[in-house]
Amino acid sequence: LLITFIVLIAVGLTKVLSKTLNISELAALIGIIVFIFGYMMFGGANSMVYTNTIQGSIMLLVAIILLGSGYEHFSHGVHGFLNELRNIDPNLATMTNKTSFLFRDWFEIGIAQIVVGVAIVCQPHIITKSLFLKTDKDVNRFLVVAVVVEIIFFLVVFTGLYARLAFPDLMLNGVPLKMDGIISAYVVQEFPVFVGLIVVLGLIAAGLSTLEGLIQSVSTIVTSDIIKPILIRAKSELVNNDRQMVLINRAVIAVLAIISILLSYQQLVHPKLSVAIFAQNGVYAFFAAAFFPLLFGMFNPKTPTQAAIAASVTAIGVHFSMYYGKLGVPFTIATGENPGVAAAVAIIASVLVGSAIVIFDRKRVNV
Repeated sequence: LLITFIVLIAVGLTKVLSKTLNISELAALIGIIVFIFGYMMFGGANSMVYTNTIQGSIMLLVAIILLGSGYEHFSHGVHGFLNELRNIDPNLATMTNKTSFLFRDWFEIGIAQIVVGVAIVCQPHIITKSLFLKTDKDVNRFLVVAVVVEIIFFLVVFTGLYARLAFPDLMLNGVPLKMDGIISAYVVQEFPVFVGLIVVLGLIAAGLSTLEGLIQSVSTIVTSDIIKPILIRAKSELVNNDRQMVLINRAVIAVLAIISILLSYQQLVHPKLSVAIFAQNGVYAFFAAAFFPLLFGMFNPKTPTQAAIAASVTAIGVHFSMYYGKLGVPFTIATGENPGVAAAVAIIASVLVGSAIVIFDRKRVNV
């Protein structure tokens, strides 16, 4: 399921690079995958420490540039900005949009985002960042910097409104813009070459930092949790050979690269509204399934295995049932067609099921 997240990042980077360099999307996609997966095969976590620092700094600079790019729209204040949006589509200036299957009510906009956000924080490619801290004294500084920078990053969504004002009819030179190509088109049109290159570099850095963490976590999970147990059962000598296990991990990364190219190209050619919908469906299903085991594994190591398994199975079942069945949430107009809604309900259901088993097991032991 995490591979869908890799596809999301790969497609985003492809859109930006292909437009900037004026090359075919397939050539850009192959170049990105080969380059990033290639250096992760040989650099691993050591390379991530340095590249993430550089990438994070560039991303912060670019976030500020993007936020400031629409300053002229506020020349008549916030109300003037909202009036410009209303002239294009009244729904753009309202708190909810009943014509969209993503922003119909506050459950979709608020509650679902908070629930999924909490689950995201517990994911492997996020948690591994904390392992880079050398001492306990670094924790407070890490949290302050993370919160401040994250708030700035969240505000970058305003760039989407700037882009809509730049392309009111979502057309560029008479050609309809694809949903995933609007921001890259905005960057190319709005900024001078020098600033545009910095912005593109920042967008690439944002993709690289996430992609590196995903490659590392997915390849490690496949190698350590799937391949290694199989080798142990087969009583293979490869298990005790660190060099051979490293080679196996590199082979896993190579296979992931091939799968990523195939899925990414399919989304470039035949997307469903946006690659984000495809990615969210798989990624959010993983987040929902992994949330209870990770959370209780960290804070309650004595959690029974059956609770973790039941919670994960419940999460996956509820998520895909709601998504493909487009089931509604009681007392709201939100439905599972929105992957965020499906994931939020799945997370809540999995926590309830898992917690019930933990409580029952604790009472049984006490008896």
